[in-house]
Amino acid sequence: MNIAKGEFIALLGKNGAGKSTLLRTLSKVQNKLSGTIEINQKNLETYSQHELAKMMSVVLTERLPESQLSVFEIVALGRQPYTNWLDKLSKEDIKKVLNALELTNVAHLKDRPFYKLSDGQLQRVLIARALAQDTEVIILDEPTAHLDIHHTYKIFSLLQELVKSTKKTIIISTHEVNLALKLADSFVLIANEKVYSGNSQELMEKNAFSSLFPKELISFNKDLQQFIIAKN
Repeated sequence: MNIAKGEFIALLGKNGAGKSTLLRTLSKVQNKLSGTIEINQKNLETYSQHELAKMMSVVLTERLPESQLSVFEIVALGRQPYTNWLDKLSKEDIKKVLNALELTNVAHLKDRPFYKLSDGQLQRVLIARALAQDTEVIILDEPTAHLDIHHTYKIFSLLQELVKSTKKTIIISTHEVNLALKLADSFVLIANEKVYSGNSQELMEKNAFSSLFPKELISFNKDLQQFIIAKN
């Protein structure tokens, strides 16, 4: 499969299909089982960790360890690939951090301890940290897993807007399939040990969405371009 630059890409699949494994492999968090991965026509294996940290940022589902760090300090951690051995922030680093806080609408929280944040606020802060890292690619694994529908929509809308305003490539795994269908530019779908990729029209032509769930429970309506609960 190929992933285009400057797109909002949704990775879809049932639990256990391999979404998190794929994202961890793409980000070199774990070793690949087989095959080849290239970023900008360069094999992933040839990137050093430092080079990759300037190319790709990752927001995984793990909770942050307990600490007294403020929101500003959490976001500033995204500048580690660029700071000197003293980890001292330059004026440019601080500018990048403040800009990331503004883009994610959490600038007013910058002095708050991160452990006092709501789940929705914390998710925005973690996205801000990835933005401060200033990479071409941002990977997020189920960033709305613990959020209500209101905050889930706000995170999706934020990611869509960030792709438009920053021209970065954002890849997100999600179970919010109908929301992804409305807001994502293209899709990677894992179903029945097959992988489909393309925009919604291309995947509909391949009947890929119909293979995502058991038809007797949830079906894909091409006219509505969304999943609906099957009638008894």
